[in-house]
Amino acid sequence: MKFGKVNNPGEIDFKLPEDNMRTEKILSKQGNQDTPNIYVGCAKWNRQDLKNFYPRGTKDELAYYSTQFNSIELNATFYRIFSPEQFAKWKDKTPENFKFFPKISGDISHSKRLSGVEPIVDEYIYAVSRLEDRLGSIFLQMHQNFAPKDFDRVVRFVEYWPKEIPLAIEFRHTDWYNDQNVSNELYDLLEKHHVTNILVDSAGRRDLLHMSLTTETAFVRYVGANHSTDYTRLDDWIERLKKWIENGIKNICFFVHQNEEIESPVLSKYFITELNKLGFGLKVPELLS
Repeated sequence: MKFGKVNNPGEIDFKLPEDNMRTEKILSKQGNQDTPNIYVGCAKWNRQDLKNFYPRGTKDELAYYSTQFNSIELNATFYRIFSPEQFAKWKDKTPENFKFFPKISGDISHSKRLSGVEPIVDEYIYAVSRLEDRLGSIFLQMHQNFAPKDFDRVVRFVEYWPKEIPLAIEFRHTDWYNDQNVSNELYDLLEKHHVTNILVDSAGRRDLLHMSLTTETAFVRYVGANHSTDYTRLDDWIERLKKWIENGIKNICFFVHQNEEIESPVLSKYFITELNKLGFGLKVPELLS
């Protein structure tokens, strides 16, 4: 993922901002909860991007990947709508505890920019629903030039979306965060319709770390910079998630990207190992030496 890439990541202040007051209010509604559902994964499973991850002789990359991680951020669905049969095949290759988190088609988010997309949404949902119990949240990532002037499109989209299917949305235009009135209107809409507000941690776009949860789910897209600071940044996330866990968060979905994706499994292994020190028993991926 090249988004937010900078030439000198060591010069960036990577300290996480304080939580928005909305986050505290969302979590205060949860009360004492059982152990949260925690999903950690990469963005892709193909061998070309995850070099030196698959043992020699691996014939089915997804089948092997799903023995090492409990989730995948499925970005391939951004580029085209796969057939229902393809989603069913992916489901059948994975264990029962595995979840897919598919990205919504770019035809919906980028080409049509949420305008008149109902037929495409219906087609997409029909196909992706074949994942059945392997389906986690579906997520929508808007183009970085999609601005608050088109807020009415977001309202129509969210109101049309079927409530039984979890949805998360990522907004990249800086004007969603520059004006507190705009931000509050957006967050109110997402909270009302139980849509998760995605958090993006990328070196060059610190403004996307709004730290405003709108549901009991934290959906984090973490973009490492192939730099030593990637690990201290993950340490900071461990501390923040520890706080949210203590306050009753129900779901944590944390997906690790890299500017050069080959190191994503390495960072993910580190992150999972640190999470397990909080008392969790997540599978630690086996990496080739």
